Amino acid sequence: MATFLFDSIVFGPVSSRRLGVSLGINLLPVNRKVCSFNCIYCECGWTDAPSESREKLPSRTAVYEALRKKLSEMKKEGQAPDVITYAGNGEPTLHPAFAGIIDDSLALRDEYFPETKISVLSNGSMLHRKSVREALKKVDMNMLKLDSVMPGTVEQLNQPRNRFDLEKYEEYLKEFQGRFIIQTLFVRGECNGRHVDNTTPQEIEQWLLAIERIRPGQVMIYTIHRDTPLGNNLRKVPVSELNEIARRVNALGIATSVSG
Repeated sequence: MATFLFDSIVFGPVSSRRLGVSLGINLLPVNRKVCSFNCIYCECGWTDAPSESREKLPSRTAVYEALRKKLSEMKKEGQAPDVITYAGNGEPTLHPAFAGIIDDSLALRDEYFPETKISVLSNGSMLHRKSVREALKKVDMNMLKLDSVMPGTVEQLNQPRNRFDLEKYEEYLKEFQGRFIIQTLFVRGECNGRHVDNTTPQEIEQWLLAIERIRPGQVMIYTIHRDTPLGNNLRKVPVSELNEIARRVNALGIATSVSG
């Protein structure tokens, strides 16, 4: 089934079901996906093998100029974005100048649209870098992935390129002291001849225990919405089930939103 890539540094603004009017920033190549995960549901498709030739990442200066140009145009048109979102063709925190780019974005935001929020959608795989953690502490919406806390399911669903230490990940999340948002995608289906389901009673119980330990400021619960690399082999989780999971998160005293 068809997936897609973003073909520029700045894209949109687009209407996001979770963020509102979002101006997107892509810190990765425009012709392929670069990511530390290879999630089976990713709308950008499969992650290229590490051995394949790599395209040059946009420079910090190029990102700054592209964002300044777009914000200037939107200012003249009286079109304010709700949020400037770092997402794009893979994992934004892989960019070596990520911390500096965030500083630039905050300065430009303050100059053009002080009320606009800065958000980063990340799988959290680069939190071992202190510079990444410090940069994420500065943004308004630090949105981090936690699809499962079961190692086997993480391997099956997210397919990390390198070892992903869930215990260490929890430690890094706690360092944010609640100033972060957890995003969890619930899905069922088949991959490589194996059943995948992160909504089983055991999955949900263990996930809820982790949510209680890390205490995020908010949890965003959702399911697949666009085409995935596996096509019809993956199935949406009914909104009624997502709402029940959200109810249990709310019972922990944590704000929750659901997107079906």
